[in-house]
Amino acid sequence: MKRVLSLVLCMLTLSGLALSAYAEGGVADASQMTTVEDVTEPGMTPVYAADLVDGEYPVSFKSSSSMFRIESAMLRVADGRMEVTLTMGSKSFLYVWPGSAEEAASKDAWVEPVEDENGAMTFTIPVEALDAPVPCAAYSKNKELWYDRSLLFRADSLPVSAFREGFFTTAESLGVEDGRYMVAVTLSGGSGKAKVQSPTPLTVENGQCTAVIGWSSKNYDYMKVEGEKLLPVPNEDNSAFVIPVLYFDRPMPVIADTVAMSEPHEVSYTLLFDSSSLEAAP
Repeated sequence: MKRVLSLVLCMLTLSGLALSAYAEGGVADASQMTTVEDVTEPGMTPVYAADLVDGEYPVSFKSSSSMFRIESAMLRVADGRMEVTLTMGSKSFLYVWPGSAEEAASKDAWVEPVEDENGAMTFTIPVEALDAPVPCAAYSKNKELWYDRSLLFRADSLPVSAFREGFFTTAESLGVEDGRYMVAVTLSGGSGKAKVQSPTPLTVENGQCTAVIGWSSKNYDYMKVEGEKLLPVPNEDNSAFVIPVLYFDRPMPVIADTVAMSEPHEVSYTLLFDSSSLEAAP
């Protein structure tokens, strides 16, 4: 009888330890996770709610894991706070938590999904800043484990009208007079093979800036800036466009359509115009 009682007590102890470990743990380790990508990019500066006009904006995003599939994200800014509603590409996650997986495993209440009008699962989480990593733990229905994720929401995907007056560096804020200048411009995005002429001519007229973007190939047939379609200007060597320069010193999103592939293809890039490089044109 004593041996049986001892065995029962031992089993209960082991069971209690296992449950305790699960309650305290339940977190996927490195061996249980796919490749983790860095979501940050060089030169990014956090953008806070105080920098934005209250409203709702579709926002581009990047996830540290390909397994955390997000179809779309909607940013809401109100009363000095930001939150993002994530529309998921699957129903494989039961909960999320705006923090680490270790923190989530110690809680007893999490962010639950809400089904939208199309039957997709959505999660709404607070966001402290755009252009900065946002921790977001996710609980897998199949694995019954919390996974550490990191998300980044891109400020440059918002329209210029979403930012409060004075946020951007402009010709007016720099005190640049109307005239012709040269400015250094840096291209990012795409496959990394394309290049643009730098420095490039920049014209300021009535406080508005335009720049000539000369590409390293002849294969671009139009560009888009803030949804406006721009056609090429005459150039004997390569594709060239006159585009508005909305601001300096932050990456400005543009789209360029290339005909170098089997069919025309729009490619997303950013252009950064360096205000410190501005010089009067010769």
